[in-house]
Amino acid sequence: MRHTISLTVANEYGMLARVAGLFSARGYQIDSLCVAPLLNDELSRMTITTHGNDQIIEQIIKQLEKLVKVYEVHDLTKDAHVERQMVLLTVNAAMGEQRQEVLSLVEIFRAKVVDVSTDAFIIEMTGSAEKVEALIDLLKPIGIRDLVRTGTVAMTRVAAIKARQAKYDEEETFSELTLNEKV
Repeated sequence: MRHTISLTVANEYGMLARVAGLFSARGYQIDSLCVAPLLNDELSRMTITTHGNDQIIEQIIKQLEKLVKVYEVHDLTKDAHVERQMVLLTVNAAMGEQRQEVLSLVEIFRAKVVDVSTDAFIIEMTGSAEKVEALIDLLKPIGIRDLVRTGTVAMTRVAAIKARQAKYDEEETFSELTLNEKV
């Protein structure tokens, strides 16, 4: 099963190498990787997509948590979350029917034409991995000349964060009550 793992790490040289090295040394596959600084420039967010059963993912998370200067590891797949990828494609678009077909797909997928020539378009689209794949599949018969794609970026939905915090607060209150009863 595909999992999206979010890490908060120190924004320093060598951090990416340590994380990638852990995956490599243990034979885990990184399907997608995106890294960027947070608002606090001392920290970065890494979003990694990988695959494996629950036991493998649990092992990956435990190993990541042991790395120096990894401050938070969260399997976003367990919560409601938003995932996006971006793709840029150079697509054949000769005059006439082919050009209109490409423009129709651009409209249907809410993509953008960001560059035009007499025989090609460069198309930009942002969406879920499945939506990106669907656009690529539909454009293949027309002719994709070139393609570049980002890794997955993801965030937990606000409602899921609030629910997790409420559950944590409830458990903490329960623990305090239980502790007081024992005293």
